[in-house]
Amino acid sequence: MLHPDLLESARSLSDRIVALRRAIHAEPELGLHTPKTMAKVRAALAHLPLEWREGASTTGQVAVLKGARRGRRVLLRGDMDALPMSEETGLDFASSIEGRMHACGHDTHTAMLAGAAELLAAKRDELAGEVLFMFQPGEEGFYGARYMIDDGLLGGGGRDPLPEAAFALHIMPNAPHGVFAGRAGPLMAAADEFDIMVTGRGGHASMPHDARDPVPAACEIVGALQAMVTRRFNAADAVVVTVTRLDAGTAHNIIPDHARLRGTIRTLSARHRARVRETMEEVIRGVAQAHGVEAALTVTDGFPVTVCDERAVALGRGVAREAFGEAAWRDLPAPIMGAEDFAYVLEKVPGAMFFLGVAREGEDWRQCCGIHSPRMMVDETALPYGTALLAGCALDFLDRGFA
Repeated sequence: MLHPDLLESARSLSDRIVALRRAIHAEPELGLHTPKTMAKVRAALAHLPLEWREGASTTGQVAVLKGARRGRRVLLRGDMDALPMSEETGLDFASSIEGRMHACGHDTHTAMLAGAAELLAAKRDELAGEVLFMFQPGEEGFYGARYMIDDGLLGGGGRDPLPEAAFALHIMPNAPHGVFAGRAGPLMAAADEFDIMVTGRGGHASMPHDARDPVPAACEIVGALQAMVTRRFNAADAVVVTVTRLDAGTAHNIIPDHARLRGTIRTLSARHRARVRETMEEVIRGVAQAHGVEAALTVTDGFPVTVCDERAVALGRGVAREAFGEAAWRDLPAPIMGAEDFAYVLEKVPGAMFFLGVAREGEDWRQCCGIHSPRMMVDETALPYGTALLAGCALDFLDRGFA
């Protein structure tokens, strides 16, 4: 191991990491503009020799640490935005803003990244190359990573070259304490939204034969889409189509003109991402025709598939096992069908995202609330592990590249 003291060094920063996490948690911000969160980060790192870059599209910033000698460039990323939901944890530092909560762990991601900046800045004289610390808002469906890339904050174009590797962490509150997990290839799914408008002809509910009722057609479309997934797509290359909302009607005795279905499409390959849209069109059109109504499908692009580079995963696996022991790493057997906008970074730069279990040590992690739960809890003693892993990935890559 290049730096066997990494975990102890991270633990020495534990109070600062936790304090920053709690300050961010208590005052959550949404979307692409998180100025208070960014100000907390800047204040916490003001004493470090960092060069800061800002863009026009978001309040996100990239801090650059330049080593003593020229060398490789590596990026570490943490996201900063919260979710529009109320908190029910009862914590002393719970959200002070009704209807907002850090229920996806972005407060911890930011704090661990700030800790990694502390560790690496302390080793600046030993570094050959540069480390970019990407503090990113707008991960929760707002395309924050894409905006920061388009603003040129990561390099490329007429600016500095893009980093040669990129790493990120995501906590899992219902996973074993201090254990990292990852996999090469698709890690998380592409996530697209769909909207289906079924148009019929309204009338009196007692005389449906004089109308063209869109409701039965909409209900049949729901079932047909599930059959489509299981019968038209290979289960080994997963596809998920979930209807999450059905709206129709205004009263118990009125057949409406319209019924509307909305939901999500999750895929793990570009091929299936394109094919599922074509097949949905076919299914929807056929059901509508059978009912004598019309139906139109609209798909809105979401995040692409999060694809991890095999070399980056091997590097992270090696850091975890050497720094924390063999049991600190698990290879994920299959992708997770959630989505992540770090995918935009990984489209440009080879790298990987890893998961870190933050269930309370000694508890049954299977019973813990997962991310996006109003009762999600984090064992903060796991956060130094994340800080150490991020710093270790940067140090190993700067020293050896993808050896």
